[in-house]
Amino acid sequence: MNGMAIRQENDELERKQLGDRLREARKYLGLKQDEVATYLKIPRTALTDIESGQRRVEAIELTRLAKLYRQSVGYFTGEDEASASLPADVAHLARRVADLSADDRAELSRFAEYLRARSGGGQV
Repeated sequence: MNGMAIRQENDELERKQLGDRLREARKYLGLKQDEVATYLKIPRTALTDIESGQRRVEAIELTRLAKLYRQSVGYFTGEDEASASLPADVAHLARRVADLSADDRAELSRFAEYLRARSGGGQV
């Protein structure tokens, strides 16, 4: 395989991963493709192609999607490795927790420990 073919294969894989993250975020928020497509002012079929990795995402579209899905652009592109490796629901919780006061985060941490102990998933 030459360098050009490898680069094209990598681009396709990255588009697929980006599409998977976008679809996962949309579904997590309970949004329909029609709703998101209307928000972006693109045909629903274009959104389907984006989510399947068949269509490149314009920078402005990705920025709008990140805002709509309440994620960083880096989460979707994989540049924010810590966020990208988290399940969508955990990443969403982490973003919401960041806005809490230190006391509220400490309380939430205690509650998480309680839930973990209750489910047998860890030691208290």
